[in-house]
Amino acid sequence: MPATLSRSTDSSQPLVPLLEERWSPRSYDESATISDAQFDAVLEAARWAASAMNHQPRRFIAGRRGTETFAKINEHLLGFNAAWAFRASALVVGILETATENGDERPFAQYDLGQSLTALTVQAHAEGLHVHQMAGIDAQGLRAAFDLPERFVPYTVTAIGTVADPSQLDEKAAEREVAPRTRLPLDEVVLVKE
Repeated sequence: MPATLSRSTDSSQPLVPLLEERWSPRSYDESATISDAQFDAVLEAARWAASAMNHQPRRFIAGRRGTETFAKINEHLLGFNAAWAFRASALVVGILETATENGDERPFAQYDLGQSLTALTVQAHAEGLHVHQMAGIDAQGLRAAFDLPERFVPYTVTAIGTVADPSQLDEKAAEREVAPRTRLPLDEVVLVKE
């Protein structure tokens, strides 16, 4: 990865390297591939993430660039996401299981999906890959494209791949790609600490 694309945090405390170095690029190398082992590892990490009462109310649709699944997912990205995500090595739809087949609600589905995608993200980084999660998706279009039942709600799409030079992006996106990473200060995020 070019030195200009190594983007560590300006953290107030030391973090483990996988968290320190994680960031969400939009510029992916469209010639890079994701191996079977890497793809299985990131999905396995998502599978083993913590889950409220171990209900595991998350599902995934995963496609590698060049497959019909990837093309279907890519067709349902909205706005700015469609301008860059097609270069990723893989796209993964994160799906909420909002209820069981029997109609029992899954109230923690969003939280559990978020945890599983965090695990996927950390594993991807350990595999030498980068992830960018997107909310700008056509959920109803994805549901129809993959013939999902009502209880399965497409919620996010995650791009996975190898970082490329930001010059392939439009000017505004390229600027965002190399801008300093920022977060709210810790004392603004933590409301009470004793």
